[in-house]
Amino acid sequence: MAGRHSVRRLQVAALVAIAATLLAACGAADSPRNDSGSGNKAAPGLTGGAPDKPQGLATPETTGEAAADRAAAGEVSASDEPVSTFAVDVDTASYGFAKRTLESGRRPAASAIRPEEFVNSFDQQYREPQGNGFSINTDGTRLPSTHRGAEDNARLLRVGLQTRGESDAERPDAALTFVVDVSGSMSEPGKLDLVQHGLRTLVDQLRPTDSVALVSYSDEAEVLRPMTQVRDRDGLNRAIDRLKVAGSTNLEAGLRLGYDTARKGFRNSATNRVILLSDGLPNVGTTDATPLVREIQEAAAKQITLLGVGVGSDYGDQFMEQLADKGDGYVVYVSDQAEADHVFVQQLPATVALRALDAKAQVEFDPKTVLSYRLIGYDNRALSASQFRNDRVDGGEVGPGHAVTALYALHLRPGAAGHLADVRVRWQDPKTREASELSQPITASALTADFTESPRPLRISYVAAYLAEVLRASRYAEEVRLPDLRTIAQSAGDSTQVRDLTNMIGDAIPLYS
Repeated sequence: MAGRHSVRRLQVAALVAIAATLLAACGAADSPRNDSGSGNKAAPGLTGGAPDKPQGLATPETTGEAAADRAAAGEVSASDEPVSTFAVDVDTASYGFAKRTLESGRRPAASAIRPEEFVNSFDQQYREPQGNGFSINTDGTRLPSTHRGAEDNARLLRVGLQTRGESDAERPDAALTFVVDVSGSMSEPGKLDLVQHGLRTLVDQLRPTDSVALVSYSDEAEVLRPMTQVRDRDGLNRAIDRLKVAGSTNLEAGLRLGYDTARKGFRNSATNRVILLSDGLPNVGTTDATPLVREIQEAAAKQITLLGVGVGSDYGDQFMEQLADKGDGYVVYVSDQAEADHVFVQQLPATVALRALDAKAQVEFDPKTVLSYRLIGYDNRALSASQFRNDRVDGGEVGPGHAVTALYALHLRPGAAGHLADVRVRWQDPKTREASELSQPITASALTADFTESPRPLRISYVAAYLAEVLRASRYAEEVRLPDLRTIAQSAGDSTQVRDLTNMIGDAIPLYS
């Protein structure tokens, strides 16, 4: 074990000289116009008052990819680099897509597996804060006896952030612009038919004072319905019925016209979102997410956020994730009607509002107690320590009732006791843009419980995270066996979520044995 840590320290020392300074910043947008003109074809650019341009574009160093490279090399020495910082992420699409792919008897692409999205797919039962912002929840455990090569000083730390929930009656009105992919690739069962089912269901659930616009795109983009109050449900349902599959996939045209439509129907007192429903497989226009991401950042300027809803067995996961991350939103994946009902009936109406903008988390480990640590996942969300309090640096957007979980695998020093780490979370108020910060210490005693006696959500988090390690063929996959993970999941309860996880592992066993 000592030899392994020596190698890891050398790897870290070779990379720790990389400095990161994020130059990107979003200026405030001009006030969008409040008219309801539709237009029929995609505009050549985003209109309605251009916001200030960012100061610069992100580079691998400034987005924290250097930190992700260090994490991939192994555990980080707490003496050399005690601080771990990342932008929070509530995406869950990676888990949903992997589940559907395994059910079909196929291996999901390793590049589409993000452990944090597996963990964040499960109810963590965290306490909610009394007001806005976050509560910080921490606990930990020893590793299970089935975990290969786990020394006595190995631990698992769970850091949970939770926002306060919100009832439908409490939330502000919503102004939602749906941008629907109707290209030929959406003809597969479980794509456009699922989207139409979800949209009809949502229209029936929204309040009469909410507003909805509908844009479709294939070779070109078209406004099927400008921003319309939901009290005109018949008109909206007629527009949904007009969605027909035809042509190629010009996602660029769809998003441009979608944001243009959202800005024309912008409501100052409402939550304004563009919701992209697609398999994420553009083949006409811009097929690189980078320029689209740039325009989304500039057009949104923190006023219009993006939600991605992915569908289909052939799915452009990386494209959709990049769009949502840079569009101040998140992405979910829907594989069947039950999931569509959950997303469109429960999740979407309850979370169209925002609790926090540009949320970031930071854990500072005490080198006197912690020998080394590894953040499981968040590889493309890592930040440098200096970016935590730089409010120009983009973080994650979190809605009401959302939980964000980070798991750390770590090794303690012999006889470790007392202070272990400090957890911090920083965010901006969605209305005032005022920054707030909260911190909480952790002691080593919080990580002494035997794995079998640890809370059920923590055990499920362990299973989900290491299932992801297996599916993405990481160096840590060899530390676990899928049958052992399935046994742990089976012992953690009989909820629908746990049954789905157990079945998912069962589907993976013959593919990865």
